[in-house]
Amino acid sequence: MREHSTVPKSNVLPDESPNMWKPTRISEHGRVTIPKEFRDTYDISAGDEIVWMDTDDGILATKRTHTGGRGMLVPDDATETEREAVAAELKQRLDRRRDSNYKDG
Repeated sequence: MREHSTVPKSNVLPDESPNMWKPTRISEHGRVTIPKEFRDTYDISAGDEIVWMDTDDGILATKRTHTGGRGMLVPDDATETEREAVAAELKQRLDRRRDSNYKDG
């Protein structure tokens, strides 16, 4: 088990925390329930992927998002085919970058 010097030795969090927090338990099968407040705040629903990262401050869990090129600017006169090609290329690039950041081990 990895220990971090910045992780408090106590399981007790301060009564007055600047951020939202809520304790949960891990099931015997390694499952954890994300509290409803967090699911609502971060728009997490069944089937969403959560990425777990080991940091110097402990474990960080974040929702993995797949943008598919939404919000990318293309010329106004671009055809739908051109827009789809640009979106596909961007998705491919993002997937490669994202996958390289989240490789196992």
